[in-house]
Parts: sequence; C-alpha cells; structure tokens
Amino acid sequence: MSVASLLLSGAIAVALVYAVIVYNGLVGLKHAVARAWANIDVLLKQRHDELPKLVEVCRQYRQFEQTTLQRVIEARARVQSAREAQDVGALGEAEDLLRGGLGRLFAVAEAYPELKANEHFMQLQTRITGLENAIADRRELYNEAVNLNNVRIEQFPDVLVARVFSFEAKPLLEFSTAEKADVDLRQLFS
Repeated sequence: MSVASLLLSGAIAVALVYAVIVYNGLVGLKHAVARAWANIDVLLKQRHDELPKLVEVCRQYRQFEQTTLQRVIEARARVQSAREAQDVGALGEAEDLLRGGLGRLFAVAEAYPELKANEHFMQLQTRITGLENAIADRRELYNEAVNLNNVRIEQFPDVLVARVFSFEAKPLLEFSTAEKADVDLRQLFS
C-alpha cells in the first residue's frame, strides 16, 4: 500500500469519525428539545387539570362574572388542543389568552371577599400560580434547547450532516409582547 492510499484512507476514517461525532451531537440536541417539551407538557397538563376546580369554586358564587369564567374555559380548551397537537405557535397564542383570563379571574376575585377567603380557592390560586411560574422556567429551558439545536444545524460543517439526516429547526415557544408587558390593573378592574 502506498503512502498516498494510506493518507487517503486515514482522511476518510477521520471524516467518518467526525461525521459520527456531529451526528451524535445533533441527536443529543434533538432529544434535549423533546425532553424540554415533555417537561412543559407535564406542567400544562397539571394546570389543565387544576383549572376546572378553580372555575367550579368560582361558580359556587352565583354572582361571579360568568364571562370571565367562560374566557378561562375557552382558553383552557385552546391550550389543551395546541398541547396535544404539539403546535408551539398555537400554544403561545392560547397561553396568552389563558394567562389573560386567569389574571382577570384573580383580579375579579378581589371583589368577592367570601371567595377570596375560601380556603379551597386560595389553595387552587397558589397551585396555579406555582404552575405558571414553573411553566415560565421550563419555557426558558425549552427555548434554550431549541436555540442550541437551531444554531448547531446551521453551522458549517454540521449543516452538511444535518441536511443528510434531515435534522430540522424547531420553533421557539414565544408569547406576545402584551404577555411580557406590565399588567394594566385599571384594565383588569374595568
């Protein structure tokens, strides 16, 4: 075997080893995105299960605003639909509606001292608020995993392996600018 063939064989071996390393890294990132999504999904499911209890406690107060409850119920259904379809874009929009509805519900509850004093209501409000915070934390982790995945599949020479094995960019889970803005308390109480 000549020196040229040994060098060519060595170069091919190095290229193959590098391709395997890149491929394994991309697979790891793909699964990190899936794991981060699964973590969000669990929290969304838990919140989904808690919301009917909160709505029922509020319904027990006959004079409680029915339109506020209806908005929360409808937004909950949209979040569930987007979650089941794993439609990140629709989930962001539905989350905006649900968070707005919950903000209004908690604000309106301030006008009902008996409801606000109800131990079950307070426990549910605390639980849902905790879930909201956990969802926000998990969303940050999900978006970081997506960002790492998307950057990596666009970088050269990883893009070559990514194209050959059909690695795709994933969407970020984003909420509207209204969701990120400060809460307008006057609007909530009007």
